[in-house]
Amino acid sequence: MKPMNIKALLSKYTTFVTFVVLVFLLSILTKGQVLSWPSAKTLIIAEAVRAFAALGVGMIIITKGIDLSIGYVVCLCASVAASFAQIPTYESALYSGHSFPLFMPIIAGIIAGGLFGLFNGVLVAYGKLPPFIATLGTMSIARGFQLIYTKAAVVGSLTGEFKSIAQNSIGGIFPYLGIYVVVITILVWVLLKHTKQGTNFYAIGGNAQAARVSGINVERNLVSVYFYAGLLYGCAGVLLAGRLGLANALTANGMELDAIAAVTVGGVSQSGGVGTVGGMIIGVFTMGLINYGMSFLSIDSYYQLLVKGAIIIAAVFFDMKKYAKRA
Repeated sequence: MKPMNIKALLSKYTTFVTFVVLVFLLSILTKGQVLSWPSAKTLIIAEAVRAFAALGVGMIIITKGIDLSIGYVVCLCASVAASFAQIPTYESALYSGHSFPLFMPIIAGIIAGGLFGLFNGVLVAYGKLPPFIATLGTMSIARGFQLIYTKAAVVGSLTGEFKSIAQNSIGGIFPYLGIYVVVITILVWVLLKHTKQGTNFYAIGGNAQAARVSGINVERNLVSVYFYAGLLYGCAGVLLAGRLGLANALTANGMELDAIAAVTVGGVSQSGGVGTVGGMIIGVFTMGLINYGMSFLSIDSYYQLLVKGAIIIAAVFFDMKKYAKRA
């Protein structure tokens, strides 16, 4: 039996080790407060929506793509969902006097996300646009649609029934949002690890030309991955509107930065073809812990942005070093 290679082990489980070390350090700095259930519950609620966005962009990055439109697409989806969930007697409601069943805002928000994801996928796969440029353009389009649809107004006064899907907890202990994250994590894990399409995503990210030669329809799979990501952004928008009880032009502002940072920290390689669902989720909560720690230490929110940017740069730098031999 070969002796355990500590260096190789740490390299393989870097994401998990980083998370554990961070929890340990914060438990010391907060005198154990970070380990209390109220703190854990707050973290789950705060990061649940980002987890949906991270899983979506994580799949895209596995195919060696990127998506910069996340924030504004989630914002649009939240606004669409909220518009169908407003109290009908509210005079400033977008559909004043009309009452919609609960499924309507949920379906509308998810469809809006799916359509934008589909549009991104078509631009990248069949339009042959670089993902960076394509999603930069759709980011602006989503922003425009949101402002036009809402007339730049706050979409508020949502029904209690709609807000309950994101604000309630089981027995007042475990938030519904945590359950949704568990369910979607399992579904994405099954997709990536136990379906042919998931295998295709990894193959395309590893070497698109080789994947094409082996018989994989690269274009169709790229459209699919962006579409799936769009559906996840739609879910994120619906849940965010429910959690906040409103939607406006600033909803989900900067979420693309948070999501990309989370999956990069979680071990999803920008070189494509590498990444796990577990790593994505750990990355989300690692970033959440960093935000929690900085807030606890009363670090100004402006400096928090600097830290996030530095984390992305460092994570990508070490990722490139780690997989340099693949090139």
